[in-house]
Amino acid sequence: MKNCIVAQSGGPTAAINASLAGVISGVINSNEYDTLYGALNGITGILDNRLLNLSKIFSKNPTMLDQLILTPAMHLGSCRYKLPNYNEDASVYQQIFAFFQDKEIEAFFYIGGNDSMDTVDKLAAYAQQIGSSVRIIGIPKTIDNDLCVTDHTPGFGSAAKYVASSCLEIAHDSYIYKVKSVTIIEIMGRDSGWLTAASVLARNGYSTAPHLIYFPERAFDLNEFLEDVKELLTKQHNVIVAVSEGIRDKDGNYISASTKTVDTFGHSQLSGAGKTLEYFLNQHLNIKVRSIELNVLQRCASHLASKTDLEESFQLGEHAVDFAEAGKTAVMLTINRINDTPYAVEYGCVPVCEVANKAKDVPLEFITTRGNDLTDEIITYLKPLIQGEMPVTYEQGIPTYLPVDHLLFD
Repeated sequence: MKNCIVAQSGGPTAAINASLAGVISGVINSNEYDTLYGALNGITGILDNRLLNLSKIFSKNPTMLDQLILTPAMHLGSCRYKLPNYNEDASVYQQIFAFFQDKEIEAFFYIGGNDSMDTVDKLAAYAQQIGSSVRIIGIPKTIDNDLCVTDHTPGFGSAAKYVASSCLEIAHDSYIYKVKSVTIIEIMGRDSGWLTAASVLARNGYSTAPHLIYFPERAFDLNEFLEDVKELLTKQHNVIVAVSEGIRDKDGNYISASTKTVDTFGHSQLSGAGKTLEYFLNQHLNIKVRSIELNVLQRCASHLASKTDLEESFQLGEHAVDFAEAGKTAVMLTINRINDTPYAVEYGCVPVCEVANKAKDVPLEFITTRGNDLTDEIITYLKPLIQGEMPVTYEQGIPTYLPVDHLLFD
């Protein structure tokens, strides 16, 4: 038998389950693979032998795939587990590849972001070193849109749609009072400001909010920020600011209430950029100031997912199976834009070593000289990614999603 296994890792998105559905569909329709296993909680599911037989589950009820596509977060669960250097400690790798041999695994699909591609890169390198034929393939996802090579990442379009929609709704709420006020919207983005940039899509013929936008790509200056806000308050009652959680000063220090905690990959766990700016303005302005942190709502709002995003994510999953059947390994799938109007893409793959441990910033030409707004060029890039809506099913007024009981109990 030729079997394969899939897992999900890192932070969730509204589209990562669509990629999982694509892999399931690809394997069910495959002439090469027999069974697709799903490892629970990322690579740790392989180490702990916690599996689902996805072929068996979804072959019995094909309509479950449609429900899976629209289910938020990660159906298989996640982890943030950093593999050691196999030249220093190969025991974990030996356990993983012994598992592959025991389950007759011929292909491993890992759906995740930058840190997950690090795992794919290490596993693929170890497979080459020991002469293993297991094909190791990465399928991208991240709301941060910071993976290199690929035009954009699955999950970003849906999160961008949510951010833009929320900013417009917040603007409507702010406009109702004829009093001076500042509203600060903190948006995810530790190292790159792509998601914060998506807030520009909230602007329309009657509202120019957010009026100020700040990114990690440009050094943040508190005094300049205060000047920007004061100048706008001389012209209008309400000032709405979109700010990345990862903004930092010229010395690289985060403008955040807390940066001391780090995850297993060494990334700072940020919180409080918006609140920090709220406190700062309260000290200098005698007006109403409030901050709003969108937090995890940005990545789990499946009821407002982008149809384009989900369709592309599903296609990447199916193409991953095709590439595995063709003998590809040590690669990450990519989306390559071939046209803006009409929007069109094609799917490919690149060596995962070109992606792992690298990051794609918002190009500086997309950011104004002052560093507090965007140029018009980014609109052309962003707009196609948020197009279309999916038919969400409701029961007693609440969206219905695929159950995840298998993640709730050991």
